[in-house]
Amino acid sequence: MSEPPQAAPPAWLTAIATLTGNLYLVIGSFILSLAGIAVSWIPPRGSWMFVIMRIWSNGLLAASMVRVEARYDPGIEPGRSCVFLANHQSLYDIPVLLATSPGQVRMVAKRGLFQIPIFGWGLWAGGFIPVDRADRSTARQTFASAAERLRGGTSILMFPEGTRSPTDTLLPFQRGGLLLALKSGLPIVPVGIRGTRAIRSRGGLRIHPGTAVVTYGAPIQTAEYGLRRKRELMDEVRRQVAALAGLELGEGTD
Repeated sequence: MSEPPQAAPPAWLTAIATLTGNLYLVIGSFILSLAGIAVSWIPPRGSWMFVIMRIWSNGLLAASMVRVEARYDPGIEPGRSCVFLANHQSLYDIPVLLATSPGQVRMVAKRGLFQIPIFGWGLWAGGFIPVDRADRSTARQTFASAAERLRGGTSILMFPEGTRSPTDTLLPFQRGGLLLALKSGLPIVPVGIRGTRAIRSRGGLRIHPGTAVVTYGAPIQTAEYGLRRKRELMDEVRRQVAALAGLELGEGTD
């Protein structure tokens, strides 16, 4: 199911969105990170920070003149713990997912984001999980932190490609999210995001107003596969993410 191409916004509208969206990224992120840190200690720990992250996400999308269409498979149970695996093409994938996720979710994000003053502290306070892709020795700690969040009833969101794809081809998947779901016995929900690369490309500062479409697919029950069939499971998850996002399949796992 492909989306019709979006008409390019007028140059003046892009200029306004670039200004307001980037200002919000700096000022809004600073203010809301402080607010999140202030409420992070209120039980249940981290839940109020997630509310702040929802507000941040919706504010960034509004400041950038981005409209979001969210679609949910009827088999998704709001509030039930699962592992969301989504494609990744733009910085705007993050606010799109945080604004639309069904229930509490914590993201696994690159460690560099946690090193940004104030904003990074807010991520720590909210229970988000850092991953250092350049240092595989830290993978065990990342896995343990994610498993702890799942046991606490929170869902985990990961970008299994590991980086933003600059093309319409789905990059190879890393195995962390798959193994996390298999060992926890929780379902995987494939997620496809369309339109965000046209809004803001990788490495670009210009923001083009437009529509992002996020589709949450049918939960895949990992118990039906088990560790012995993990490659088959990975292939099925990749196939579904690619279909939901309207992308071509590249190579398999890395």
